[in-house]
Amino acid sequence: MGRVRELIDRLGENKHLDKAEWVEVLSGFTDEDREYAASLAREISLAHYGNKIFIRGIVEFSNICKNDCLYCGIRRSNQNAQRYRLTAEEICECCDEGYELGFRTFVLQSGEDKSYSTEMLCGIVSKLKEKHPDCAVTLSLGELEYEDYKALREAGADRYLLRHETANKAHYEKLHPAEMSWEHRMKCLEQLKELGYQTGAGIMVGSPYQTVECIAEDMLFFEKFKPEMIGIGPFLPHKDTPFKDEPKGSYELTLFLLSLCRILLPRVLLPATTALGTIHPLGREEGVKAGANVIMPNLSPTAVRKKYMLYDNKICTGDESAQCRGCLEQRMKSIGYEVAVTRGDFK
Repeated sequence: MGRVRELIDRLGENKHLDKAEWVEVLSGFTDEDREYAASLAREISLAHYGNKIFIRGIVEFSNICKNDCLYCGIRRSNQNAQRYRLTAEEICECCDEGYELGFRTFVLQSGEDKSYSTEMLCGIVSKLKEKHPDCAVTLSLGELEYEDYKALREAGADRYLLRHETANKAHYEKLHPAEMSWEHRMKCLEQLKELGYQTGAGIMVGSPYQTVECIAEDMLFFEKFKPEMIGIGPFLPHKDTPFKDEPKGSYELTLFLLSLCRILLPRVLLPATTALGTIHPLGREEGVKAGANVIMPNLSPTAVRKKYMLYDNKICTGDESAQCRGCLEQRMKSIGYEVAVTRGDFK
């Protein structure tokens, strides 16, 4: 048995790996090690959640953002982005349609668009909770202040997704403009946990300037922070950003990291992301086979989907929500999994 396999087994026995050992795993793995980790991760996922795949309906309600992150297609300086905002009524209509299709979690996602006041967002959340009391509302609105997070939590929001992007401060500063702070991002995550949100963190695999040491630090961060959700997808460049010529993140490393996250945190909610499906036609299926148990189809109106482009060539931008839901059901069935009509909470 090789050294990487030995370290994967230690992880499976709930043993701590230090940074040097994580670097060994991440820089020395073979395809056989990756397949071994996937089979272990799949067993763990089946033991905790069965063959159920939880679906989350995403409503991307605004692509206007005050930030200028260097990798992102909806960054403030992208003059080519066709900007849009959905009204509160349109957001609720998307969720109502999703409810009819069997979605029991809605993810409201946007750029950091200050035209939506906290009061307005709280109104949307409480209306959704009132109308669909059996549903979870997840927010992905970026960095807010403690009072905003608190008000939204009190309005009924259950979960919050905020990718930390990287646990390495120097790396963070190479991906973001000077006015954004790694400390503030980390503080936001702490506050979300403190307020009782099921909290999601995550990274882009292969983002510019990322090293194996950076990813090792991310794994140590996950172990310590214990997010209820981890979002991991490959970095995909966007043509209108400073990183347009950077290479895509590794598909194989992304799958391996999904497996390692499942082994590290057995009950974590782990999406097979749209980016994974964009980089490879069977990416989402392979993600599930590597230990993922969540898929997040799009419920946004088809008229705006192509405008919410964080990276190039995003899949499923032309499908109606019902088509997307049906296609997903078939895809999951083909690998022995079934889509569950449930909130799919962290256990």
